[in-house]
Amino acid sequence: MLRDITIGQYYQTESPVHRLDPRVKIGGTLLYIISLFLFSGFAGYIAAAVFLAVVIRLSHVPFRFMVKGMKAILFLLLITVGFNLFLTPGTELISFWKLSITREGAEMAVTMAVRLTLLIIGSSVMTLTTTPNNLTDGMEKMMKPLRIFHVPAHEVAMIMSIALRFIPILLEETDKIMKAQLARGADFDSGNLLQRARSMVPILVPLFISAFRRANDLAMAMEARCYRGGEGRTKMKPLIYQRRDRIGYLCILGYLVIGVTLSRIW
Repeated sequence: MLRDITIGQYYQTESPVHRLDPRVKIGGTLLYIISLFLFSGFAGYIAAAVFLAVVIRLSHVPFRFMVKGMKAILFLLLITVGFNLFLTPGTELISFWKLSITREGAEMAVTMAVRLTLLIIGSSVMTLTTTPNNLTDGMEKMMKPLRIFHVPAHEVAMIMSIALRFIPILLEETDKIMKAQLARGADFDSGNLLQRARSMVPILVPLFISAFRRANDLAMAMEARCYRGGEGRTKMKPLIYQRRDRIGYLCILGYLVIGVTLSRIW
């Protein structure tokens, strides 16, 4: 299960999506997520799915590698679908015991399932096709106007970049700890929910100790290199928009226009 989490991982390959400016991918991902909540009909979701399929095809990242990340949120997805399916009032379709399924609940459950699936896979495209360094530079550039409100853009971007970079490391560390505990006779699958939660304590304690140790090593390394934030820093590879980036913005704008039009018509 831990190996199925793809958030924060980077898939190394050559593709038009990989070569795009990180600001285009960050802005496009935000607009794509917003569009999923703006569409009011299934025609809009079909447009979102087609657009995402084209982007995945252009990224040269295997689709099964992206779908693998859905296993980590399958439980959350089932809970969301269940709440919408049984707790939404409306025209009753099926009733058993004290639960009833309504037509509005079924429509809402399907809508939320499709929306969450597209949201997770769409967000994975950005992290799989963008290195942590490029993500940091892109977020810092996009948050630069917020400096007038005294928002430390460089520090916020650095924190988010470090968090994304540490996700695969912590997952690998968790996998090693679980294997070590299983070799010592630990059992994580038997018992009720409370017993399973208690069995996770031998994993969480060394994991937190390892995370704090890594954070301390990283802080000492940054201090040894005289890191003092973003003031006066220069870029070895400054971000410059090129022709392909403008085409990317036009494609995103075209998708929004088509998606909103289809959701309003049908």
